[in-house]
Amino acid sequence: MRLEPFNLKSESIEDYFLAKLRLPKNSRVNDGSVYSMPNSAQLSRWFKIYRWNPDDSANPCVDRFEIDGNRCGPMVLDGLIDIKAAHDSGLTFRRSCREGICGSCAMNINGTNRLACTTPIADLAGEIVVYPLPHMPVVKDLVVDLTNLYKQYASVEPWLKSDKLPASSEQRQSIEDRSQLDGLYECILCACCSTACPSYWWNSDSYLGPAVLLQVYRWLVDSRDTASEERLDQMNDAFKLYRCRTIMNCTSACPKGLNPAKAINGIKKLIEEQEK
Repeated sequence: MRLEPFNLKSESIEDYFLAKLRLPKNSRVNDGSVYSMPNSAQLSRWFKIYRWNPDDSANPCVDRFEIDGNRCGPMVLDGLIDIKAAHDSGLTFRRSCREGICGSCAMNINGTNRLACTTPIADLAGEIVVYPLPHMPVVKDLVVDLTNLYKQYASVEPWLKSDKLPASSEQRQSIEDRSQLDGLYECILCACCSTACPSYWWNSDSYLGPAVLLQVYRWLVDSRDTASEERLDQMNDAFKLYRCRTIMNCTSACPKGLNPAKAINGIKKLIEEQEK
């Protein structure tokens, strides 16, 4: 067989080697409106915020809002509340505790999944770009649909299972056993980790994701729980657990400083020990 020499006739190598992919027309994000302060702000900060309303046929857009940093509180959530009050009452986002406990205000801020209530505006340089959590169905603006994640969470039965519960007293733990739960029980299910995980983006219908798997490990290491074998049998699945590729985005994204990747590895080790 004779191989003919390859002649690159096009001006761009992309014409030969790269697939040209474009979003559907109704998914392309357009420039939106600009909302500035009526009076000059002493400490001007600009927000760029993703907007999408399911009740109209318009494409998503990014609106720009100016706030006075001296007038609102110090956190990104305070800025969003100020924008909703001063500029556009239709801006939609979740919030509740404002203390980094409930996980409601998880969103993508300057390219990183964070809690808006614990992210100081002063720590962010330039314009503050706010998008919903990535690779999740958007309900409206910054609100995403977490139905699938909650179903996955319920599927692992995240409660104490024990056939040794005392009849009339507390079930005590030693200090050492209780310490095994540190770094696990603090999870607030904000979904920052799961929505930062490429494996979850690609396989969210079958891979449980780091948020749910951390909860699984929390019960596996609880000395009061006696259903470890049942839980491990459920996890010993090519997709539920082993779609994890140890990318470690989950650990980097966790706003509580937890380590879901370590928990996932812990489940794998327990399965190996069970199979010996």
